[in-house]
Amino acid sequence: MINYSVFMQMNALKPDQPEKAYARAQVNEVMTFEKFVRHIADHNGVFSRGTVKGVVSDMCVCLVEQLLNGNKVQLGELGTFGISLTCEGAETLQKFTADNIIGVNILFTPGVDFENLRSRAEFAPVSSRAAQLATYKAERAGESTVDLEAAKRKPSHSESPDEETGTDSPGNI
Repeated sequence: MINYSVFMQMNALKPDQPEKAYARAQVNEVMTFEKFVRHIADHNGVFSRGTVKGVVSDMCVCLVEQLLNGNKVQLGELGTFGISLTCEGAETLQKFTADNIIGVNILFTPGVDFENLRSRAEFAPVSSRAAQLATYKAERAGESTVDLEAAKRKPSHSESPDEETGTDSPGNI
């Protein structure tokens, strides 16, 4: 189940148009590498956690190596990894050097297992992280009302009250 909250936002490509409502997914949990390895091992049953961890760790090392060699790597149903470059422009072709390259980015193209996730997903609307946190704090303080507008204006430790990491979730407090 994918929990989401709804927020109003301007379209950066069409700033002259009014704000529209958009959904933002809320992360239930950030799954650590160790927990994900345990999950894989529990599903498969044939390989131990150590074996799974070793294979995935070695895969990451080899994937980086191949990308830095300029290769694109296809990982079957998972997808394809490649790179793109972020550059500062130069006035001419002759003036462009490797120093103009300021970043190497990972490109991921999902494989067949990730196609059309929308058709398999279930959704549940939930309150924003700011509303959840304000309600939680009010309950703990014995208050019977919550000023949602004030909660949404209040700066928090995250970039936005609905930050995808879920750090403001009452379950994470």
